[in-house]
Amino acid sequence: MSYPVIMHINYCEQGQTIEQVCRKAAELGFDGIEFRHQSKAFATDKEYLDSVRKYTYQYGIRCVLFGGGVNVMTKDAAARKAEVEKYCAFLDLASERVPLSVMNFFTGSLYDPNKPMNDASYGLHGSFCAEEWHYEVAAEACQLVSDYAKQYDVKFAFETHMNYLHDISESAMKLVNMIDRENFGVNLDYGNSAFFSGVLPLEQAIELCGKKLFYTHMKNYQPLPRTGGLLPTSLGDGMINHRIYVKKLMEIGFTGLIGIEAPRPGDREWYAKNDIAYIRSVLKDLNA
Repeated sequence: MSYPVIMHINYCEQGQTIEQVCRKAAELGFDGIEFRHQSKAFATDKEYLDSVRKYTYQYGIRCVLFGGGVNVMTKDAAARKAEVEKYCAFLDLASERVPLSVMNFFTGSLYDPNKPMNDASYGLHGSFCAEEWHYEVAAEACQLVSDYAKQYDVKFAFETHMNYLHDISESAMKLVNMIDRENFGVNLDYGNSAFFSGVLPLEQAIELCGKKLFYTHMKNYQPLPRTGGLLPTSLGDGMINHRIYVKKLMEIGFTGLIGIEAPRPGDREWYAKNDIAYIRSVLKDLNA
């Protein structure tokens, strides 16, 4: 199995143009790029997507992904409907320009307004403060997106991300099962799990997602002694063993994409060079 390696756009969000992003990804040997849903550098989505089309084609980027979704954590049915329509319109524009593969998907941030909002309070928000109606309205909206997207060869993967309904693997899979559509699954960003207590160990989280694991985000953190804090670091230097991660992916028959990202300050293009070298080395060692 040869896993395509995807560069998250956050490796090149320090003033680089779309052309520079695509050129750098090609130079470093990435198979694809995960772009943002929208870009403030362009007046319209059409202009943005035209640029993505031009330069991904020019530099031979074969996997094009977008992060985005629908903000539907509300009881306002009209607002939810508008979000679904807006996202479907984006799908139309994107599909006309690039071959879509996986969309990194979100259902809108979810906070308990009565609780603090900081890095230490993620376990108070998202699925941890959700009521059943949050799952129900999210599932309904995603079913509409799913049915509309059947005309396109695209999958949707809920990123396990703090302050969202799908913040951990258990809540993401609950939502996936409620949606009950072939094209909805999970993007397991296990690095985000480091900010929660009592989450499933990595291998169990992968097993839970199983065939519904469409995409992965890989990043790493180093625990800070005595403070309990976490320092973002390179893929090979932190608390998450990505060799074990890949081994487990192979064990469950994973056929999706491996995305890597750099949520830390400094020269992110240098981090991209080192991180892809690490993950390519792991994949080679494991014949993955």
